[in-house]
Amino acid sequence: MTDPTANETLPTDTPAAGSLSRRTVLGALAGGAAVATGVAVPAVPAAAAAPGTDPDGVPTPRLGGRPLLCEPYLLDPQASTVYVVWHTEEAGTAQVVLVGAGVTTLDDQQALDAATGGRRNGPGWRRITATTKRLTRTREDSASAVPGRGYSAVVDRPVHRQLALVDKLPAGRTPYRVVSVDHAGRATVTAVYSLAPVASRKQAVKLLLTSDHQLKNMTPANLEKVAETVGVRLDGVLVAGDLVNVPDRASEWFDSTTGLAFFAGLTGRASKTLHGRTWRGAPLLQHTPIFPAIGNHEVMGRWSDTAGLDSQFNDPQPLEVARQKWRASRPSGVDEATWLAEQSWDVTTYEEMFPYPSSPNGGQRWWARTIGDVHLVTLFATQIWRSASPTARGKFQEAPADLENADKWGYGQFIFEPIKRGSRQYKWLERELASPAAQRARFRVVMYHHPGHGLGDNSAPPFTDPVQTITRDPLTGKVTAVTYDYPLADDHILRDLEPLFSTNGVHLVHNGHSHLWNRFRNPAGVNWLETSNVGNSYGAYDVSSGATRNLPEDPDHIRQGDPGGLTPIVPTVAPLTDAAGKPLPYVASNDITVFSVLDSGAGVVRSYRFDTRDPGSAVVLFDEFPLA
Repeated sequence: MTDPTANETLPTDTPAAGSLSRRTVLGALAGGAAVATGVAVPAVPAAAAAPGTDPDGVPTPRLGGRPLLCEPYLLDPQASTVYVVWHTEEAGTAQVVLVGAGVTTLDDQQALDAATGGRRNGPGWRRITATTKRLTRTREDSASAVPGRGYSAVVDRPVHRQLALVDKLPAGRTPYRVVSVDHAGRATVTAVYSLAPVASRKQAVKLLLTSDHQLKNMTPANLEKVAETVGVRLDGVLVAGDLVNVPDRASEWFDSTTGLAFFAGLTGRASKTLHGRTWRGAPLLQHTPIFPAIGNHEVMGRWSDTAGLDSQFNDPQPLEVARQKWRASRPSGVDEATWLAEQSWDVTTYEEMFPYPSSPNGGQRWWARTIGDVHLVTLFATQIWRSASPTARGKFQEAPADLENADKWGYGQFIFEPIKRGSRQYKWLERELASPAAQRARFRVVMYHHPGHGLGDNSAPPFTDPVQTITRDPLTGKVTAVTYDYPLADDHILRDLEPLFSTNGVHLVHNGHSHLWNRFRNPAGVNWLETSNVGNSYGAYDVSSGATRNLPEDPDHIRQGDPGGLTPIVPTVAPLTDAAGKPLPYVASNDITVFSVLDSGAGVVRSYRFDTRDPGSAVVLFDEFPLA
């Protein structure tokens, strides 16, 4: 069916003049103005007037609105509350959640009447109005894949976050629906979903463990099989980072024509055909709250008025480098925090997508929550990924062409937010793991992005601050090389975090980044699991595979096996095998997708695999291990 609203122009305020910059965006949004980019979407006919208006000239609400940018998702359940979030391309005239058993009996017109009428409650339902915030950095560019639109340069794309706090929740599940009315009075009414407060402290829970979706091919099939295996009404979806590829590109979150946008997969709106079967994902987030961590793909690099979004993403510099520039130049017309974010790295879009959970110390970057009998601690532990190429700006050196221009330096594979001993995040973690909330929980889980123990390519070089060496010509003083080393003894996860985990009885570390499944157990009983072979893989570097990491020969570069020295554990139920029939301690495949579920009632983590080459095949339970 043709969408009658597909060629209509969304309303905009008066555009601001001049080029697009972070200062322009923030200033314009603060004043309620739209941002001009100098690049326009092709002109389309204006929307038809609504058939009726109220005395104030506001169009009479009616059914027939365009789809929401994403179906609603749930955040941060507490003892009697939970947040419902959805996104639209305009602010709209009404954005509400209808909650209660009575919403199941309402047809779409009755739901619209309940959302826009004079009564805030009715038989078995009540109405909660959302607050609206326009996201400050969402954009598109020539590499974007947006339905019916094309761009020749970076363009600001309006996205409005609708956030509603549903309170006074009883135990158990409560039905809800979202109603969104646009500027022309056209309403979108969602299906009936369910929400719930957080499970009580001693209650058993089921948590999906996943990461690294990144618009990868197998992700919709993976999520469909999650729903088929354990349902969509879980207690949490724990995503250990790398939700998208370029976080400021709006279509990667919502409506990429690849069919692989992040929210599309997790809400059942994806579309990817593999081996003759089209996969849609599953409506998980409408029923189950998401608990995300920041990965390197949630971090944008330096802002540019002209460079494409991929280029901006790949161009961060350390915050301290930007701070030195600020002290030297003291630019006028902009505050220090805004300027530093422009000139180093930024996680604004992630923080606006997921305003909760948060903590007083770390905001959305690091926080802790108790979910039933599980205490979850989430950290910001990631670094910029750079190529191992010996001739380009990368892990180990600056590009030869850039040696005399430090503004183009990448500063190696630097860590975004300090996590080492003595840092603000470390001190918070130390207190949190020893807290009564953590210690009285049956299970303690720590989630972050970068692997500590692992067989993946991204497990090396070590997770530490790059040691920079600048070599100069002794006669001219000209820079002839800038190189970076990563001492294995200084790995911040292995040296600083692992002892904390061991001392405080952490049961599970859930990380991502290397796009494979592998697990380990240290002598203190801490389980380490990466279950990120969701959408694709980049291989496993183990003696059983014979593969070695693309790293220079160096005692600090562990080219095969776990850099932390642990032996990978072979799956306990149905491991994959090599050509000789020997069981493999990993899953690293672009055809076989993996997911894991923490079942605290049984005290285990179960991992499942599915071969997308055989769409009619069964999901296979291939590993199960006790948390304690």
